[in-house]
Amino acid sequence: MPEVFRKFGFVFFFYANEGNEPMHIHVRKAGGFAKYWMEPIELEFSQGMKVNELKTAEELIKENVELIKSRWNEVHGS
Repeated sequence: MPEVFRKFGFVFFFYANEGNEPMHIHVRKAGGFAKYWMEPIELEFSQGMKVNELKTAEELIKENVELIKSRWNEVHGS
C-alpha cells in the first residue's frame, strides 16, 4: 500500500495491485475513507467522512496532483 502523503490527519494512498482501474487515489481520516478518480478529479465513493472532510480531501488532491500522478506511474507504470 504505497502512501503518497499525509496532511491535516488525512492519509492519501493507493494499493499496489489495483488491476486495470484508471488512475485514482484513496484517502482515509479518522475511520472514514474515500476514493477519487484522478482524470478528472471526481469522488468515486466515500464512507464515514463528513462533507467538509471530503471537500478538504479534494482540495489537497488538487494541490498535490502532480505528486499523486508521479507516484502512481512509479508503481503502476504510465
